[in-house]
Amino acid sequence: MPATENPNAAPTWHLDLVSGLSIAGLLLPEAVAYSGIANLPPQAGVIALFVGLAIYGLLGRSRYAIVSATSSSAAVLAAGTLALAGGDNVSRAAIGAMLVLLTGVCFLIAGAARLGGLSHLIARPVLRGYTFGLACVIALKQLPHLFGVAGLHGDFVPKLLYELATVSPQMKLASVGTGVVALLLLFASERFRRVPGSLAVIVLGVAASGWLQGQGVELTGRIDLAQALGWPRWPESGQWLPSVELAAALLLILYAESYSSIRGFALKHGDKVEPNRDLIVLGIANVVSGALHGMPVGAGYSGTSANEAAGARSRLSGLIAAGTVLLLVLFALRWIERIPQPVLAAIVIHAVSKSLRLSTFAPYLRWHRDRLVALAAVLAVLSLGILNGLLFAIAFSLVMLLRQLATPRLCVLGRLSNSHDFVDIAQHPQAVPPPGMLIVRPEEPLFFANAETVLAQARHRVEAKQGLHRVILSLEESPDLDGTVLESLGDFVTWLDARGIELRVARLKDDARDALIRMALPQLPPQALDDWSVEDAVLAPSPTSSSDKGNS
Repeated sequence: MPATENPNAAPTWHLDLVSGLSIAGLLLPEAVAYSGIANLPPQAGVIALFVGLAIYGLLGRSRYAIVSATSSSAAVLAAGTLALAGGDNVSRAAIGAMLVLLTGVCFLIAGAARLGGLSHLIARPVLRGYTFGLACVIALKQLPHLFGVAGLHGDFVPKLLYELATVSPQMKLASVGTGVVALLLLFASERFRRVPGSLAVIVLGVAASGWLQGQGVELTGRIDLAQALGWPRWPESGQWLPSVELAAALLLILYAESYSSIRGFALKHGDKVEPNRDLIVLGIANVVSGALHGMPVGAGYSGTSANEAAGARSRLSGLIAAGTVLLLVLFALRWIERIPQPVLAAIVIHAVSKSLRLSTFAPYLRWHRDRLVALAAVLAVLSLGILNGLLFAIAFSLVMLLRQLATPRLCVLGRLSNSHDFVDIAQHPQAVPPPGMLIVRPEEPLFFANAETVLAQARHRVEAKQGLHRVILSLEESPDLDGTVLESLGDFVTWLDARGIELRVARLKDDARDALIRMALPQLPPQALDDWSVEDAVLAPSPTSSSDKGNS
């Protein structure tokens, strides 16, 4: 494990200076390109970049996190504004600003409620599959910009492929050549970590923009920051519910991506993580960005990893990057407006290409875990669209979890050799059950959906074994017991008592034991709940033998 770093050990401002200057050149063209993904004017991405860098640099916790517009949130925003405003670009811009502002409010509410674990609602296989499918959609929708033809609408992949095949004969060779050269340079620059490839292709594209425009290659066009000033349009009466739902979806995907980046680099460098503080800071950043008609912002993995790779040592790097972006906007805006569209498309495709690696799914195939969940997430995004695909993938993972919990395996335990260990006899045939006893253990926590099923399995085990005088139920997997579980246990112990069989419950957690004591079953007295281990329950004297000793 890497040694813990002390950010106060020595002045490192010069490293932060180099890093801030480097990532500003990387992030500015990406921000303009992500505006296109969201179907918003270019200034929306520029505003979001400056706001995210400045606010997180001032208020955030992570030394490496770079908060800016992200490709995933841009795609979700595009789907949301299309659903609420249709194809009207003016209305989509106003509604987009409102959605970003509402997303910020949702962040603030979640932070005030201390819901720092909110991102855990999205399982990592879901996030991996969703990101892969999203990257496919984003890359596909950038191809028309690369080809110099009309853009694609929607996010249903079969329809996108059909539209792309329809317009591909109209592609312009100059646009295709520009985009291909830009892509080759971007991938080639990956071999040189200190070379900002996106900045290099931007400079080359701007230098050749006059000639390229003469060949029919489209440029970025006018960026008017003054147009962004104003208040976002509030939802109409029938749009409040879908607007809040979209804001909640943006919150989930932004925080899942942000927390993954922040936590990953904090663990790598031994830093402290404060998830509730990050919720508040991201909320403030999104509220400000929305109020200024910017895009949603989060701590993307690519920007954060680029910041670390460039040598950043503190949040000063993000503040320097924010200042650099401001200077570029003030003094080089007219050059930014001359970036060729195929170059921006190439930057986006290169950025999302890191999420298109099939090796991402290799661990799940090797572990034989969550393969179906990851595949379902990919297919959901490709077939249902970006937003509906994300919601379906989350719901599918929760359904699979409930399915697993609702149908748990009940294993029978036996003693391993002459040791104190009791293990599953199905996995360890050499283990032997104690004579006259049946030891069972549910492999999942008991709760309302599986209690009756598990105890029905236990009844079948009891009926299949002759000469039993004690059943031991090991509940080490159940931290607490709900009402359904308590009632089911009451029925089970009554059923056993009618057959002259004693029940002892081993390895109880404190909350579960307190619940059973408050239940006060006469067939399950406190001494039947005192066994801290399975061996204690096996060796405990039976009530009959204890009373016999007392009478003698």
